Amino acid sequence: MIGIVADDITGANDIGIMYAKADWRADVYPYPFLQSKMGTFPPDVLIIDTNSRLDSYDEAYEKVFSSTEKLKRLGCEQFFNKTCSVFRGNIGAEFDAMLDALESEFAVVVLGFPKNGRTTINGQHYVRGKKLADSEFRHDPVHPMKESNLVEILQSQTKRKVALVDVNIVEQGSEILKQEIEVMRTKCNYLLIDVRDQVSLQIIASAIKEEKIICGASGIAEELALVMNQGLKEQQSIKLPKLDTGVLCAAGSLMPQTFRQVEEMKNRGLPVLELESRKLFSGQRDVHIEELIKKLVTCLTKGEDVLVHSSNDIEVVQVTKQIAASLGYSNTEISRVVSESLAFVVDETVKRTNANRLLIAGGETSASVCSRLGIEGLRVWKEIEPGLPSCLSLNKPSMMLVLKSGSFGSPDFFAKAIEHLKENE
Repeated sequence: MIGIVADDITGANDIGIMYAKADWRADVYPYPFLQSKMGTFPPDVLIIDTNSRLDSYDEAYEKVFSSTEKLKRLGCEQFFNKTCSVFRGNIGAEFDAMLDALESEFAVVVLGFPKNGRTTINGQHYVRGKKLADSEFRHDPVHPMKESNLVEILQSQTKRKVALVDVNIVEQGSEILKQEIEVMRTKCNYLLIDVRDQVSLQIIASAIKEEKIICGASGIAEELALVMNQGLKEQQSIKLPKLDTGVLCAAGSLMPQTFRQVEEMKNRGLPVLELESRKLFSGQRDVHIEELIKKLVTCLTKGEDVLVHSSNDIEVVQVTKQIAASLGYSNTEISRVVSESLAFVVDETVKRTNANRLLIAGGETSASVCSRLGIEGLRVWKEIEPGLPSCLSLNKPSMMLVLKSGSFGSPDFFAKAIEHLKENE
C-alpha cells in the first residue's frame, strides 16, 4: 500500500482521485484511523484525513505522527503528506511529524498543480499566474498568505533544513534531476522542486517514484500513479445508492471560485438559500436554521435540486466577524461555528428526506458534514474536474458525495457535479 496523510477531507479526495483514475483503489478514513473499519481487503492507497489544518501546532503534529505510525504498521512502503496546494496550515509540524514517525530525515516536496493553476518557479509559488502573496489567498480569513517563497514559508515552520531544485534542472530530464536529488539528500531535509507545467510533473515523477516520503499537493500523484502502475488489485464493483430526492448542495467556502459557482447556480434558476452568518451569533440562530431546513426539505421531496450557502458577501462577512469578535470568538472559532452550523442543516435535512446525493463546497464544511453524518470511510470514485472527484461512503446506507475544495473548480462546476451525481444512478 501507499500510505497518505491529508490535512483536510477535500484534499484527501483530491489526491485519492489521482490514483483512482489510474485504476488504483483509494479509500479515505477519518482520524483516528480504526483498522476494523477497513474490512478484509485493504486498498492500494490508504488515506487518513487528520482534519488538522485549523488545529494547533501540537495537535497537528500528534495526529500526523500517530497516523503515520499506523500506516507503517500496516505495511505501507511509500508515504505521502498531502497539504494545501498553497501551504496553508501546519505545514512544518505535519512534515516533521511524518519524518519523526518514520525515523527519516529526508523528503521531497512538490507543491505545483498546473491543472489547477499552481506553479512554482525559482521557489516562488504562483496561483493562476499571480504570486501567492498577490492572489486571493492573501485574504484567507484564517491563514492569510503574505509570502510567495515556498522555501521561506516552510523554513519558518521547521528547524530542519529546506532547499530547492529549480526548474532549469528539472527540465534537463529525470536522470539529471535524480542525480541532483541524491546530491541534495545529504545537504537538506526537505527538498522543494519547481514545477512549470505538467511536463515538469512527469519528469519529477520518474525521478522520485522510489522515494520513501513525498510531501505537498496532489498534482504529482497523478503522474506517480501512472509510472508506478503495477501489481494493482482488481477493482471491486460498487452498487450506487438509488436516487429518491433532488441533490442537496451546501457551500461554506468564502473563496472567489465558490462564490462564482454559487452565483452561476442562481443564474441557472436553482433554488438558492442563505445561511445568514450574523444570525448564528444571536438569539435568532435556532429559528433561522429551522426555517432553512424546512425549505430544503420541501425542495428535495419535490425532486428539486437545492443549494444552501453561508453568507459570502464581503460586507456581511466583516459584520459577522465584528459581532462574533465582540463575543470573544477568534477567526478560527468563527469559521468552525459557520461550518458546523451548515453541517447541522445538512444532517437534519438528510434525516428528514433520506437524501443520499450531496455536493459540499469547502474543506472545513466538508469535514463537518461527514462528521455529522457519521461517515466512517469513503471510496474515491470518478473525476469530474482536476482534483474534484465523487466518492461513496463505505458505511451503510451508502451515500454518493462530491466534496469540493473551496478554491477549485470552474464557474459551472456545481452544474457539472449535479449532473454527475444524477447520471450515476
